[in-house]
Amino acid sequence: MGSMFRSEEVVLVQLFLPTAAAYTCVSQLGELGLVEFRDLNESVSAFQRRFTVDIRRCEELEKTFTFLEEQVRRAGLALPPPEGRLPAPPPRDLLRIQEETERLAQELRDVQGNHQALRTQLHQLQLHSAVLQQNHGPPPAAAHTDGPSSERTPLLPPRQGPHQDLRVNFVAGAVEPRKAAALERLLWRACRGFLIASFREAERQLEDPLTGEPVTWMTFLISYWGEQIGQKIRKITDCFHCHIFPFLEEEAARHGTLQQLQQQSQELREVLRETEGFLSQVLGQVQQLLPRGQVQVRKMKAVYLALNQCSVSSTHKCLVAEAWCATQDLPALQQALRESSSEAGVSAVAHRIACRDMPPTLIRTNRFTASFQSIVDAYGVGCYQEVNPAPYTIITFPFLFAVMFGDVGHGLLMFLFALALVLAENRPAVRTAQNEIWQTFFGGRYLLLLMGLFSIYTGFIYNECFSRATTLFPSGWSVAAMANQSGWSDAFLSQHPLLTLDPNVTGVFLGPYPFGIDPVWSLATNHLSFLNSFKMKMSVILGVTHMAFGVLLGVFNHVHFRQGYRLLLETLPELIFLLGLFGYLVFLVVYKWLCVTVTHAASAPSILIHFINMFLFSSSPTNQPLYSGQEVVQHALVVLALAMVPVLLLGTPLYLLHRWQRSRHSPRPAVGQQDKNEDKAGCMDSPDACEKGWSSDEEKARCPGGEEEAEFAASEVLMHQAIHTIEFCLGCISNTASYLRLWALSLAHAQLSEVLWAMVMRVGLRMCGEVGVVSVALVPVFAAFAVMTVAILLVMEGLSAFLHALRLHWVEFQNKFYAGTGYKLSPFTFAIQDE
Repeated sequence: MGSMFRSEEVVLVQLFLPTAAAYTCVSQLGELGLVEFRDLNESVSAFQRRFTVDIRRCEELEKTFTFLEEQVRRAGLALPPPEGRLPAPPPRDLLRIQEETERLAQELRDVQGNHQALRTQLHQLQLHSAVLQQNHGPPPAAAHTDGPSSERTPLLPPRQGPHQDLRVNFVAGAVEPRKAAALERLLWRACRGFLIASFREAERQLEDPLTGEPVTWMTFLISYWGEQIGQKIRKITDCFHCHIFPFLEEEAARHGTLQQLQQQSQELREVLRETEGFLSQVLGQVQQLLPRGQVQVRKMKAVYLALNQCSVSSTHKCLVAEAWCATQDLPALQQALRESSSEAGVSAVAHRIACRDMPPTLIRTNRFTASFQSIVDAYGVGCYQEVNPAPYTIITFPFLFAVMFGDVGHGLLMFLFALALVLAENRPAVRTAQNEIWQTFFGGRYLLLLMGLFSIYTGFIYNECFSRATTLFPSGWSVAAMANQSGWSDAFLSQHPLLTLDPNVTGVFLGPYPFGIDPVWSLATNHLSFLNSFKMKMSVILGVTHMAFGVLLGVFNHVHFRQGYRLLLETLPELIFLLGLFGYLVFLVVYKWLCVTVTHAASAPSILIHFINMFLFSSSPTNQPLYSGQEVVQHALVVLALAMVPVLLLGTPLYLLHRWQRSRHSPRPAVGQQDKNEDKAGCMDSPDACEKGWSSDEEKARCPGGEEEAEFAASEVLMHQAIHTIEFCLGCISNTASYLRLWALSLAHAQLSEVLWAMVMRVGLRMCGEVGVVSVALVPVFAAFAVMTVAILLVMEGLSAFLHALRLHWVEFQNKFYAGTGYKLSPFTFAIQDE
């Protein structure tokens, strides 16, 4: 089988890498992504490994790259993607990259420091200019020089004595507006009123040197007397982080200072422009270096991490590595090692070795199968060479979803949405979108495509398009024939609002509808009862078929792993138990559909009563049998199904016990011959080298460890088999009932669609008919119907049906044959670094 139906054969290979070519070999393997390295130094700490120093140098470079990337993004620039696939640089280039990166980082730090200092200095000059430009009124010392007006005459005579030489001092500055009121109150209280303070908002906003945002400042001018008051004022303004500037008393001196400040500001702006131009040049160099350097250093670090997993040979001339590799990739591995080590003079060697660990699982996928494989892997990664459910899930998952979501209109909308995603999958804007919900839909675009396509198919079977029936073919029921042969008069029609079409009347029922359900059922009052019966029986048939198919898939596992005894002791009893009980129920449904005619429909027996009597070993006189000898067949099937329970419970443990006892008394091969066989198993040509020593839990239970005489763990095997038997037998009942969710979800979707049509579109159409404005009034009605259809029926109902289909596959289908206890092959690859 191909790798899609079963995981590929994976072997353990041992690589001998010459010390001089080890880096080149591992780098080439990272480009190809062929092998998964095993850690041979698990007992050695990360700080004691051989290439720890190189890894630290790479990490220091990554820190520098992070700083440079942050500065580029802070400047509003974007990093271009790296051009092409960049190989991992040779180790000697690490020093060159480190020197170039540190030079650019230091240069960028210096330029940014100078730029920030210039911005801060310019901001201080602008604040000083704003303070000098503010008109805070005449200084108090000059308040008495305007004339002999009585309003300007001081009330008290001039000071005499020792304080007559005191002069008025000034403190001018700027403060944030939110701090101005608190500063003014504190100054007044601390200085007890021995000051005059004037606060005014600056005329224009100034750019903050740190954030670059426009900020409004509050300027102030404080007049005071005395040195002690001045000290208090300076301490308080320092606490409020105020900007203090010198303030001259003469108007001419202040005007001269203002002109000097404006000239200095102009000169600083020119220097800033030159600095910003040089900063742009440095950032341009960073933009050129960073994308290439980041990819190269990440690859180099990955190579050194892989080399740290290798062990050193006894001669210290080569590194020894162990890796998992797919069998079909072994020639490519050998070719890559030869090409990478050709310059060293000694070729790297790879050969297959024996192993007792279970190999990893490798299943190659493409764009179409990736989403279906993700559904299976979400339950659990399959064991090595176990049957993969993904190929069958491609068909069964969309179909079971469509059974619950069957509607032509809704399926068509989902199909068109998925088709648009598929057609636009190669566009970079669509592939690189960062929205998580969009990435989910885009990743499952092919799954959505099939879900919509299958929903259209089941919608035609249900004959539903936005809950409305369509007439693609002529109906199989004739009302005219019933009216002609039943003598329906006007009086009869007026007294009977509901009429019955009797299929026993000649010409009333002309035959089954060619495809799907007859549209006449959408007009019937018993439409829901008819669909109830149809969908419930359909769910049981689909469920039993799905489970039986899962049991049959287990046959391929038993044949592949050479466990033929499980075919007779597990698979056959499971099929007899499942089909003898619930397969017989499906037979009764199909038999009644085919054999009970219209003339005997009124007296048709109940399948449910027959099925109950089958387990009770009884019969009902009012419920006639479907065929002769039915009771004998039913009793025999129940007895046969119950007889399979002890076979399931004891068959495998007894067989394994017998085989262990027989192998215990059989002669053991000589030690030399045994070692020879083990050595032979390690050759490159041995196909079963990595299958030796691992199997199922029952096989492992009889060989715990490496003891000479291993004891058979009968209790463990019996416990495991008892759990499996109970789970399967009870699961057949619960899983069959679980498939009735197909019936329930399908009816719920149909009824919700019907309610939405009746409460929105039908009301709108009736309103338009009464008012007469059809085109205008239908626009908001149809818009509401479309929005609710997408939000409720497509998104909410679609998600509900998706989750139920997921549960049916995980619990009811895959547990019949799929263990899902393996682990993926994670090859050493540079694909992530390239992205």
